[in-house]
Amino acid sequence: MLRFFANRHTDGTVILGKAVSLGRLESAVMEILWADGEGRVQDVLSALDRGLAYTTVMTTLDRLFKKGLLDRAKQDRAFVYRARLTRAEWERHRASGLVAEFLSGPGPSRELLLSCFLDAVGTHDAPLLDELEKEFRKRRRELLKRGAP
Repeated sequence: MLRFFANRHTDGTVILGKAVSLGRLESAVMEILWADGEGRVQDVLSALDRGLAYTTVMTTLDRLFKKGLLDRAKQDRAFVYRARLTRAEWERHRASGLVAEFLSGPGPSRELLLSCFLDAVGTHDAPLLDELEKEFRKRRRELLKRGAP
């Protein structure tokens, strides 16, 4: 299950902020809409190729709409759904939520996150460590200019 953060609009849909979860079917539906750009329930149902009921896919699309991940517009008698975020934007929110969750935890959680991150970068892309060091220094200078500790 994947989580990101959301807040509710006055119409009941969600803006990114508090934790929201995506199940496997919801993730599969999002992948279809990112690939196709838009789709009706029947389009998504056909693309899933899982033998699901029409109403199951319709409910999943409605839930994704209410979570703030989809926009929908009525065309004829059916809704056409479109992803509200690009896949890259969604991935960024997902990563931000994970990092924020670790950083808001106790000290050992923060240290573990940073240690694992640096180990992974060093293992998979050692030159990126130099770029990260430059970025850390740049951010530190920006913070100091603003008077932040």
